Amino acid sequence: MSHIKGYDPETLREIVDAQECSDRLDELGAQRSLPALMERVWLLKVLDRLDEALSIAEQTVRVARMAGTRKDLLRARVLHATVLQRRGAHAAALAELTTCAEEAEGQAWAALGAFALQHRGKVSYDAGDYASARADFKRSLFLRQEAGASDDDLEATLQAIDAAERRRGASVAS
Repeated sequence: MSHIKGYDPETLREIVDAQECSDRLDELGAQRSLPALMERVWLLKVLDRLDEALSIAEQTVRVARMAGTRKDLLRARVLHATVLQRRGAHAAALAELTTCAEEAEGQAWAALGAFALQHRGKVSYDAGDYASARADFKRSLFLRQEAGASDDDLEATLQAIDAAERRRGASVAS
C-alpha cells in the first residue's frame, strides 16, 4: 500500500496519514471489485474502524472464494487475519495465518508466504511471544529475498526482527 509512511518501531503498526487514508476510502466508495474491497479493509483497519473492517474483510473472503484465484483468496484471508489481530483475537489470527503461510509455501508462492509469515510474526509480537515473532520475521525475510522484494519490504522486515530481538532481550533481562 502506497499509503504507508513507515512502521512504528514499538508496535510495528503502519504509520499512515489518516486524512489521506480517509480521502482514499471516500474515493473507493461502494466499489465491489476484489481489489477495491481489499483496499477498503486495509484502510478501515489502519483508521481503527475495526467493526467495519471486519465486516468488509468477511465479505472480501467470500468474494475471493467465489470469483478470485487461490492467491486472491489467500491474500483476503491474510487481510482478514490482520483485522482479527487488531481486534485482539490473537489465537484466531495465528490459526488463520498459519494455514495461509503453509498453503503459500506448499504452492511455492514465496512472496505470499512471506506476507503471511510477516503478519503472523506481528501477531506473535502483539501477544508477547517475541521468539516466535523473530522466527517468523526471519523466515519472511528469507522468502522476501527469494521473491525479489523491494528494499522497503526488506527494510520493514529487518526492523521487525530488530524489534523482536529488543523485546525478547528486555523480557529475558526482567
